[in-house]
Amino acid sequence: METFKKRDLPMSLHYAPEIRSLFGRLHSGIVTVDGFHSNANPSEQIAFLHDIADKRLATASEGEFVEIKAWRRAYSTLGLKPTQYRCAAEALLRRHRKGGELPELHPLIGLCNAVSLAFAIPVAVFDLDRVAGEMTVRPANGKEYYESFTGETENPEVGEVIFVDTSGRAHARRWTHRQSGWSAVSSTTCRVMIVAEALHETSREDIAALLSTLTKLLCQIWPEASVSVEGSL
Repeated sequence: METFKKRDLPMSLHYAPEIRSLFGRLHSGIVTVDGFHSNANPSEQIAFLHDIADKRLATASEGEFVEIKAWRRAYSTLGLKPTQYRCAAEALLRRHRKGGELPELHPLIGLCNAVSLAFAIPVAVFDLDRVAGEMTVRPANGKEYYESFTGETENPEVGEVIFVDTSGRAHARRWTHRQSGWSAVSSTTCRVMIVAEALHETSREDIAALLSTLTKLLCQIWPEASVSVEGSL
């Protein structure tokens, strides 16, 4: 059985040198939140964010967004078919555009999905008490282990870009495509690391705007929570 040391917030995210070398426009930001709960109702904030996404989708499909094009190019660089493995933001935008209901798993997840829609930028949320040590984005060596949402254990393919902690557990496969069920937010989660990543030309500015918006909304919904921001990683 794994044991985890409760960490002091905030937490940093590291990138392997080869990732930095391949993707020079990569910028990311972290928001860590401590002391929130699952009883909040962010419907007003989510509606505001959905309206932003709807206005943009009214003029172009998600595949035409510069943010999504950059992720498609990145996936091609990594040897993946962009329309087979879509980044999380594109998958959400596509589902939303087609009128599909987004999963209502937790108010925090609903908010972060809505932020991802509004900015067309992938946003991941990790339960910090399910992460061992530090988190790094790097190519897999094939020995890491990943738990799906159905509870099955998989080994990422060699060279596949993953989020991995010190214990060798992968918390996301194919970069921003598929998050692990192991560190997903649940009704008992109270400490999270929220990660936003972008690769397009104005990624630094847009990540900063996303972090500002997200932090403001988090403080509205969970005024009692402790929120910390680390941007431009």
